[in-house]
Amino acid sequence: MDQRLSAPPAPLAWLDADAQARREAGLRRAVRPRPAADDLVRVDLAGNDYLGLSRHPAVIEAGVEALRVWGAGSTGSRLVSGSTTLHAELEEALAAHTGFATALVFASGYAANLGALTALVSAGDLVVSDERNHASIVDACRLSRADVAIVPHLDVAAVDNALASRRYRRALVVTDSVFSADGDLAPLALLHEVTRRHGAVLLVDEAHALGIVGPHGQGAAAAAGLAGEPDVVATVTLSKSLGSQGGAVLGPVEVRDHLIDTARTFIFDTGLAPAAAGAALGALRLLLADPSLAARGRARAAELARIAGAPQPAAAVVSVVLGAPERAVAAAAACREHGVAVGCFRPPTVPTGTSRLRLSARADLTDSDVALFTRALAAALRAADDAVRRVRRA
Repeated sequence: MDQRLSAPPAPLAWLDADAQARREAGLRRAVRPRPAADDLVRVDLAGNDYLGLSRHPAVIEAGVEALRVWGAGSTGSRLVSGSTTLHAELEEALAAHTGFATALVFASGYAANLGALTALVSAGDLVVSDERNHASIVDACRLSRADVAIVPHLDVAAVDNALASRRYRRALVVTDSVFSADGDLAPLALLHEVTRRHGAVLLVDEAHALGIVGPHGQGAAAAAGLAGEPDVVATVTLSKSLGSQGGAVLGPVEVRDHLIDTARTFIFDTGLAPAAAGAALGALRLLLADPSLAARGRARAAELARIAGAPQPAAAVVSVVLGAPERAVAAAAACREHGVAVGCFRPPTVPTGTSRLRLSARADLTDSDVALFTRALAAALRAADDAVRRVRRA
């Protein structure tokens, strides 16, 4: 009898099959490190540097100064050694600018959403979430252990019905203010009317609104007159309009105190690096000194949308829907060949059949940048059509 053991099963063999299926569907992704200076890219419309501040000398100097004073890392969680007077200064400035009573800084915007939602609801509670909310909100809903009602995009009546037809201990309605893929704006005032009528809390993710929406870039909640309301909480990222890294939760004093006691992504995560906090504070000071930055960002976004034949955006995100993943991939590659970097969004980031170019306008775009984009887009659309013809022939 052969005593040799048979080869054990390969428990991860299914990964190859899944990768092949994604490849055939045009959904494989790759990490492509970019150099500090990319000779191929003259105009960046892919990143979320909406105000063009990530390389501003004053922002860089603020980060460098924080690095000199505080060192490379925060050295621990916010409740141990990771809170500095710089973090406190940033929190005070964020709260003052957005109109909320307090702010609490997290290591990322993702962590801010996870921390806020899972600390405010749990088993026995209800979360009502827009179907196109960001992945960080989706994950927070899953981790919260609350009952979750997913409602159609921007459907206030569906939110009302979900709150009225279900039993719950507490309820929370969560939405992006500006949606990251579509660039459209949530009807915050109407949503707040519904949540208040049902005694619920409104949680607004302002990641793509801070610095762009509102007369001085205070965000969509402030523009809707909701900042500082006792039943409104907001989250922001520091990695988009402020050109740095990190996130924050904004809201009443009681919410901040509760998060400090209970938010796991605050308690157990290393605090935001001082250089990132310093750079974000430097960017916020520039925004306060030049309120026209927000208007310039919106104006450039509207210009890009007109050129692309896309819906007029609420902030800086312009969505050019092309349909099939192959069309979007080919169009993005053609843009890059012509010196313009653009985002390429495919399922599951966006719904099937809506793969797209996702453009991020910036306040510092020049007329020559826009002219280059116009030429690149024309080439991209031709490349997209060619990609479809190749797929059909295959």
